[in-house]
Amino acid sequence: MILVGALACSACTSKDSSEQAEKRSSAKPVHKEVGEASWYGPGFQGQETANGEAFNQKEMTAAHPSLPMGTKATVTNLENGKKVVVRINDRGPYAEDRAIDLSGAAAKKLDMKEDGTAQVKIETKPTRKKK
Repeated sequence: MILVGALACSACTSKDSSEQAEKRSSAKPVHKEVGEASWYGPGFQGQETANGEAFNQKEMTAAHPSLPMGTKATVTNLENGKKVVVRINDRGPYAEDRAIDLSGAAAKKLDMKEDGTAQVKIETKPTRKKK
């Protein structure tokens, strides 16, 4: 009898946990921002980023003034709807009117390399805490 009750209870807990995980994955963005993006590339190749990594213009990375290092952000080019997921590994941009600096590879995926800048939406999702 006790075993049946324990199994029934653990099934409820399991169901609750999966429902909670589903709610977290479909949660609203933690950070949402619209602004101008620019990109940086060859001139910074190999230089140390704010988190200590060597900058690689071929990786999907970005510089943001305040998002935590390692944050994954979805950047959407509002002019053409293209999206890319980047990892924040640097600080910047240092131009006053810019919201984010993207690596050359990310800018290419957003089809903004030729123009140099684009209006973008930046969104992050909640991160799971490691146990």
